[in-house]
Amino acid sequence: MANEALLIIDYTNDFIHDNGTLTVGKTGQKLSSYIVNLAQQFYQQGKYIILPTDLHEISNKFNPEYKLFPPHNIKNTWGREFFGDLNRWYKLHENKSQVYLLSKHRYSAFAGTSLDLYLRERNINTLHLVGVCTDICILHTAISAYNLNYKIIIHENGICGTNIESHKWAINHCKNILNASIE
Repeated sequence: MANEALLIIDYTNDFIHDNGTLTVGKTGQKLSSYIVNLAQQFYQQGKYIILPTDLHEISNKFNPEYKLFPPHNIKNTWGREFFGDLNRWYKLHENKSQVYLLSKHRYSAFAGTSLDLYLRERNINTLHLVGVCTDICILHTAISAYNLNYKIIIHENGICGTNIESHKWAINHCKNILNASIE
């Protein structure tokens, strides 16, 4: 079905690499093969792959996230590059019409972006979510998607949270409150 899109959320060095500013470490690193294989599968099927990725500027003192977290995913830095094999995959596909890097400035990929318009113009009504963090950006993106009437599919082998308790809570919330399918 061409009305589906894969959203790979915040799978960057700052969130995944051992030296990342807000790393989830090995738990996130284990997702790499699953995420890249899923991206390639979607690509071969002619479906869209969207990479909603935090973009921050160190000089933006008004970013509310800086009160909670250290600066991360700073524009033009190693930390904002995709982690590992996803970075290689992206560089091979970044100029393809079905691959879209979406810069975001809030937890939800929909907040302050053109994502909803992009999806509706392409008649996409089903979103597959992978990436990090289950309890922050995955959750907030899923809530926005639910409120905009998208069908949500969360790939459990392609997500991780900041810790196991909040990860499990977020999955249960998405399943039981947002009617997301967990695969």
